[in-house]
Amino acid sequence: MLTILAAIFVFGVLITVHEFGHFIVAKMTGMKVEEFAIGFGPCIYQTKEGDTEYSLRLIPLGGYNKIAGMDPDDEPCEDGFNNKPILSRMAVILAGAFMNFLLPIALFTGIFMFEGQEQVQDIPVLGQIVEYSPAQRAGLKAGDKVLTINDKEMTTWRDIQKTLRANGEKEVQLKIEREGKVQSFVMTPKYNEESKRAVIGIIPCTTHETVGPVQAFIMAIRYTVYVIEYMLDALKQIVIGKAAADVAGPIGVAQVAGQMAEKGLMPLFSFVALMSINLGVINLLPLPALDGGHFFLLIVEALRGKPLSPIWMNRVQYAGIVLILAITIFSTFKDVTRFF
Repeated sequence: MLTILAAIFVFGVLITVHEFGHFIVAKMTGMKVEEFAIGFGPCIYQTKEGDTEYSLRLIPLGGYNKIAGMDPDDEPCEDGFNNKPILSRMAVILAGAFMNFLLPIALFTGIFMFEGQEQVQDIPVLGQIVEYSPAQRAGLKAGDKVLTINDKEMTTWRDIQKTLRANGEKEVQLKIEREGKVQSFVMTPKYNEESKRAVIGIIPCTTHETVGPVQAFIMAIRYTVYVIEYMLDALKQIVIGKAAADVAGPIGVAQVAGQMAEKGLMPLFSFVALMSINLGVINLLPLPALDGGHFFLLIVEALRGKPLSPIWMNRVQYAGIVLILAITIFSTFKDVTRFF
């Protein structure tokens, strides 16, 4: 039950926030929004203000908004999407992804304020030892003070980092002070694929610090940008064939949402933030039926001086729907095979 509720929460928040971005910018640019709905399926509650119907629907998995004139088959409308300047239309298309980037900044700000941050102490003392690492196998322990590495004196953690980085994968000798006694250790660093360098498996001492709202906001922006860059690099690696396209579908996302909910609200909010960034990045890809594909068509229209014909627009949309269905089926199949 917790997994179901967590999945509803995650999908509901992500899609509603995305659609709200399209909705609010459409309103700001004078477009007619015929309906803004939270959820799908049969209508539970509906009210109308101006030209817009606001609906609450039975299935709480996201939402949608219907902007007049967006469908190629729609009747011409003075306040419709296609009658507005191209920059206004571009802004509406990009607004959904923009909101998906704004949401994690807000969530991470709250998380950093609530949980604070771990600050590295610049002292040559081992805080933790990574399991199954060269350091653990050699016998190093948390609390050990590093006196020398390869006979070079260590006075700060930065000294340790610089020396080990310069040493590479060559054998390293450490002199350690433990409980007042000096001991010597020898180990060979192991290359780490994730960090792209040789490591021995040691972690510095840290202190926990509270974070104010301004600092938390700046940290949230930096972390969001970092995650976006990481996801773009991962997509690049997939495209050039250096990484496998290990995608997760709705079932996989629901399972992880349930696992995060079991750990508490902060892990669940972190997961929502990461999924929101993922949704924003994916939506901006120049593929049919995604916002990035629609934006690309607007660029083509700007260059041609006129839009594509309704026939071609429909073909592009159908191709996009087929592509998304194929990806959804493939990712769901992967989820099921992982589950069993």
